[in-house]
Amino acid sequence: MEIQFLGTSSGTPTRSRNLSALALRAEASRQWCLIDCGEATQHRILRTSLSLMTLRAVFITHIHGDHCYGLPGLLASAGMLNRSETLSVIGPPSIGRFIDCVLETTGLHLPYPLQFISVEALVDTQPLPDLAVRATALSHRVPSYAYSFCEKAVEGKLDVDKLRRDAVPAGPGWGRIQQGRELTLPDGRTIHARDYLLAPRKPRKIIVGGDNDSPGLLAAEAADADVLVHEATYTQAGLDKVGPGPQHSSAGAVARFAGEAGIRNLVLTHFSPRYQEQDTARNGAPTLADLEAEARAGYQGRLFLASDLDRYALDRQGDLARLP
Repeated sequence: MEIQFLGTSSGTPTRSRNLSALALRAEASRQWCLIDCGEATQHRILRTSLSLMTLRAVFITHIHGDHCYGLPGLLASAGMLNRSETLSVIGPPSIGRFIDCVLETTGLHLPYPLQFISVEALVDTQPLPDLAVRATALSHRVPSYAYSFCEKAVEGKLDVDKLRRDAVPAGPGWGRIQQGRELTLPDGRTIHARDYLLAPRKPRKIIVGGDNDSPGLLAAEAADADVLVHEATYTQAGLDKVGPGPQHSSAGAVARFAGEAGIRNLVLTHFSPRYQEQDTARNGAPTLADLEAEARAGYQGRLFLASDLDRYALDRQGDLARLP
């Protein structure tokens, strides 16, 4: 599974960071999905290998503009590329009203079917062919959600030693067994796949959270998750100064939760523009290094601070790594 960050700033863009957006793809599929679509997300997509023609679904965590203002332009651009396949948009009901308003007031006519799925309907409707999606309600000023993406199927692993002991000839037949199908050998024996498949690995699971001031709400979903992508808008000192009104998380609070939940990989994003890049910070200005230091104090796993266009791969062992 691969993720690529298209925007990592909160509220307003900066010179180096666009607003919230993340692409996710299962490695066996050409299709991909988008989580959040801040202003100018489609400009960031132009700097990647992603295509609006293979975009399967857009998941919006909540109605705030830095998470959805890029959606109208993206939908229109897909239409101008003569897209014909259905595109699903998943989010709170307010996102459906937002799309309807844009279509009505701007006269936007799309040449492809647009399917809106309310987040509550994810229990019965699954928009992705290879990933099971669940939504978890979070705590923010407006209804906000996290989306969990878990592999639906895990490849079988052959018990090669047993196959050789039983004189099952190597070749295409082994592939048939790996697919879970029976095989009849030239000598008349019937080989049952279940007898030659090892216990499957754990399906990989990634959680991508929207804005949220209570990371603990993800405890149940985090129990079997490999990766948590969560906002870390402020340090705790910055959050104390701003006050509880904005309902965001500190880097320290997210890190402590991830550590207690046993999540092996934590990616922080959605940084307030007040936290400057280390090499451009003015004297005394808070930096991203402050966010990282606070998080590392409470978390011993693999910790990453996302930057725009960063790509990450989650391998079959559940280890996340930044790609070159």
